[in-house]
Amino acid sequence: MKDALAVRHVAFEDLGSFERVLDDRGYRVAYAEAALDALGALDPLRPDLLVVLGGPIGAYEEASYPFVLDELRLLEKRLAADLPTLGVCLGSQLMARALGARVYPGGRKEIGWAPLVLTDEGRRSCLRCLAPEETAVLHWHGDTFDLPRGAVRLASTEAYENQAFAWGRRALALQFHAEATARGLERWFVGHACEIGATPEVSVAQLRRDTARFAPALDRQGRRCFEAWLDAVA
Repeated sequence: MKDALAVRHVAFEDLGSFERVLDDRGYRVAYAEAALDALGALDPLRPDLLVVLGGPIGAYEEASYPFVLDELRLLEKRLAADLPTLGVCLGSQLMARALGARVYPGGRKEIGWAPLVLTDEGRRSCLRCLAPEETAVLHWHGDTFDLPRGAVRLASTEAYENQAFAWGRRALALQFHAEATARGLERWFVGHACEIGATPEVSVAQLRRDTARFAPALDRQGRRCFEAWLDAVA
């Protein structure tokens, strides 16, 4: 049995639909809680798959959240070994920083459902399953990053140029959420209530309407994307 380790920052931002894929493929899934567990004691080379999930903090806020430095060291060693590594939202930003790129506030929030614009490389990658003619994806971020040296940009949006990149043979960073589910997002609407209330033109009512419209396609296509990536990095 293969082991998958997911580093989680808040309880409601979990693996979502990706966990079903891992269960179906016989992975043993475990979570490390970034704020509570000793991340520095983890062996970065041991899991067959490492996923670093999202969260409401910045990848540059180690003064307030010292565990960020442990995550960066974990990712640096993991990426140097070219082992299967996936970053989602905050996880993608931490990957970018671990690879030497700058992470910083993006100037405005991007919260809600919208399609991606795939690069040519993106359409040849697993992200072809998330092409705009197939599905919209969920965006929930206010930070961005420079593209790391040696990385390949896979997707953009009008607001944020760097929405996804590949690095090496087995690392994928997704600024957006392809794992989100309609049921799981009900917890997000509670957990991120303050951020929603502070962001103009964003409301729980609109997010819930858009989720009902777009989540079924993302549930299907997000799992297909993750499956295609797992096949490619196996």
